[in-house]
Amino acid sequence: MKILQTTLLIFLTVSISYSQDLRMVMGTVSNGNGPLNSVDISVANDDTKTITQDDGSYRIPAKTGDVLTYNSQGMEPVQIKVEDVTRVLNVDLSPRMEKLKNVTVTKGKRRNAQGLNTKFRKKKDLINTVFGPLDLSRATYTVRTLESDQILQGEYNLVNVLRGRFPGLTLGASGLSRNNRLGRGLVGFTGSANVRSVFLRGDAPAAFDIDGQLFRDFPYFLDVQNIQRIAIIPSLAGTIRYGSFGRGGVVIINTKTGSSWFNRKGDSNEKELKLYDNYFDGTVLTAENIQQGAPSYLKELNSANSLKDARSIYESNALKYSTSPYFVLDAYEHFYDRNDVAFADDIIKNKYGLFKNNAVLLKALAYIYESQGRFDLAHKTSKKAFILRPSYAQSYLDLANSNRNLKKEKRAAVLYSRYYYLLKKGMFENDSAGFSKIINREFNNLLALENQEVLGKKKAGKIKLEEEDFDGTRLVFEWNDGEAEFDLQFVSPNKQHYTWKHTLKENPEKIMQEKNVGYSCSEYLIDDAIAGNWKININYQGNKSLTPTYLKATIYHDYGSKFQRKQVKVFKLDIKNVNRELFAIAKSPSIASR
Repeated sequence: MKILQTTLLIFLTVSISYSQDLRMVMGTVSNGNGPLNSVDISVANDDTKTITQDDGSYRIPAKTGDVLTYNSQGMEPVQIKVEDVTRVLNVDLSPRMEKLKNVTVTKGKRRNAQGLNTKFRKKKDLINTVFGPLDLSRATYTVRTLESDQILQGEYNLVNVLRGRFPGLTLGASGLSRNNRLGRGLVGFTGSANVRSVFLRGDAPAAFDIDGQLFRDFPYFLDVQNIQRIAIIPSLAGTIRYGSFGRGGVVIINTKTGSSWFNRKGDSNEKELKLYDNYFDGTVLTAENIQQGAPSYLKELNSANSLKDARSIYESNALKYSTSPYFVLDAYEHFYDRNDVAFADDIIKNKYGLFKNNAVLLKALAYIYESQGRFDLAHKTSKKAFILRPSYAQSYLDLANSNRNLKKEKRAAVLYSRYYYLLKKGMFENDSAGFSKIINREFNNLLALENQEVLGKKKAGKIKLEEEDFDGTRLVFEWNDGEAEFDLQFVSPNKQHYTWKHTLKENPEKIMQEKNVGYSCSEYLIDDAIAGNWKININYQGNKSLTPTYLKATIYHDYGSKFQRKQVKVFKLDIKNVNRELFAIAKSPSIASR
């Protein structure tokens, strides 16, 4: 209880101090090709305003928690919440798409794609497909739809969303005959994670058309709370243009953040020829390519023939990069990897002043420590970041997980519980589709695997735990900088890909929600339906400054089982606007019966 009171006191102290940390935020505003002048920049709910100069530069006083709005004629406005570390914000604005007024169409009845795209979110009888927009009100065949507001808040399982919602829809494993599927149920299956296919007609499984990308297997990777619209087309007349791919019907899913495919070149015939155009073309930077583009000091260190030479190179560069924490992190990792651990630790010790008051840099350091298996140092670093950011929800998750790495399960459980306590008291916003879903899964996993250590033998036997409904590989991505923008690409063994866009242009509401709650993480679940190698790539688009972002990827194998194990990989993201290879996951063939 004393620990809890202390944490609450820190929380309140930091919250109050927000009004006292007024600083100058500066940067430039551009349209992606050049600077924009006379851009209006203002602080929400405040009279503070400024405009950009001819070179696009600006300066504006702001404090932690303020929301800066960037407005320019003909451009989409951008809102960015100021964080404790915010000093530089270089912002790109995109052209605003305006609806034409007083325009009369006198010829032709065909609706153009751009017009349908503009109306999509408001008009519920539009659905986007691999062939372009489809107006359901004009369809001559049966189509059944489901809107986002019909999906329960907090629901994360697509099987539950589909089950019982559509007449004639059944769920099962590929190859299971219709006679062995009873109504809406599953025969011979113990949980929704065993679902492999949707059946709409006959014994052929339905295809999935997701944001214009085609999939044969059940899309467990989808974030259910990100779904905007689902359309079910069971009839042959409605799926004829999908060819043999749609012989079992088609399930069309549009997400809230899915990228538009209306700007593809070519006419409808070309689009039909490109039915499988979501295949990965193999264009990606490898780890070797990244090394070739490394900073000059890192190339020098890597070329050193001995530790003595490497130390000399470090000393010769230390003065030049004396204020760069990224030089310090690079040098630390280099010497640690060469087993010169004492020298590596001295680098951090001597330059710790660059990190101690910056939660973003402390998180990067904690990521690196954890990836090296130095859990005690990672925990100490996470505690310091927690003290700087007790009002961030993820601070509790990070500290709980670092305790779990140290086999201190009870302390981890206390921190999870403390988050729920603060959530109940209204000190955190309930983000059921994002962070709350992740921390719920983490806590349930702790209780399921370590319930006796957490609850004791007597209590553990009396409490019924929630069973994990997923069996496969869980990926958790965390990034140290809340301003980071990127596209995460998941390439399946059959070379088809799915991309999650974490950018202000494509997903501004999601990024603002992350800042309001205080987290920078996302999870993805890959089941064992498709055997082979999955590849995960990233296209980093910057963090509104000229600094790198550190990405931590935690890979949980056999998630939720007693064989669960994890790997932690850390990536320094500093090359922008290119697709970069992160890692691959080998998936073995799944076993249907247990």
